[in-house]
Amino acid sequence: MILGIVGATATGKSALSIALAKRIGQAQIIGADAMQLYRGMDIGTAKLSVAEREGIIHHQLDVLEVTEEASVAAYQRESRQDAQNILSQGDVPIFVGGSGLYLRAALDEFEFPGTDPQVRAEVTAELEALGSHTMHKKLAELDPIAAEKIPPQNSRRIIRALEVIRLTGKPFTPALPAYTYHQTPTLQLGVRCEAEVAKERIWQRTKTMFDQGLIAEVEALIPLGLEQGKTASRATGYAQALQAIHGELTIEQAQEEISEATWKLVKKQDKWFKRDPRIKWLDSTDPDMDRLTQTAWELYQQVAV
Repeated sequence: MILGIVGATATGKSALSIALAKRIGQAQIIGADAMQLYRGMDIGTAKLSVAEREGIIHHQLDVLEVTEEASVAAYQRESRQDAQNILSQGDVPIFVGGSGLYLRAALDEFEFPGTDPQVRAEVTAELEALGSHTMHKKLAELDPIAAEKIPPQNSRRIIRALEVIRLTGKPFTPALPAYTYHQTPTLQLGVRCEAEVAKERIWQRTKTMFDQGLIAEVEALIPLGLEQGKTASRATGYAQALQAIHGELTIEQAQEEISEATWKLVKKQDKWFKRDPRIKWLDSTDPDMDRLTQTAWELYQQVAV
């Protein structure tokens, strides 16, 4: 049995995962949040502290340095191995997070195009010589759909898209595979709440991050290479905190921008998860964790074997 607790940011997934894992009795959690993979990025990603994990073993947290690039393919490989190890111990693996593509890669039949160091080096050299905007125009000629989804300034994704096109001779954006679980039985529980409640939670969460020391956390990560990290430096919260540290934003402006960016992310996550017909939805508008846990437990029991 594999369990997923999925949904947008600030809906209460982490709290539910701890409560349900304790109710199950033999369960371990596998994080499915791309930014929580980074060591030292704790406050800005709302990563549970060791105390908040209440003795539940967690995987796929703190596995990357801020200078490394997160990879969906690598996450798929490592998280699936975690799940198999957990199952072999007689425990239930619970995937928890809001990174939709990472969850699909872990839970579904999902194959990734390969990579070729020589081709990637060639594309990278072209981009460095011509600039990301020129290479983005090349991508638009080869795969207009990919170019529409990838910003002209996102060099990393432009390079990857052109690499795949050269390797496969096909567009970078084929249709996502069908909703077919990699292993059965698998149950996904989705957590969502009303829009106004979500907005208020996001704002409170943002202010709490600053109260807890987000600026100090980011300052400590700068000597470790945060600003050079292509993925970590663009993370919501960290990008704005860096701007505040450099005097480009006031603290109040940074808070507002983080809150707005998080709300945009929530809407994007909602759209992603709503497309999956297999998800059983739970409403966390009323933050009654006992009620939510009981509903989740009953759904789990219907599928557990």
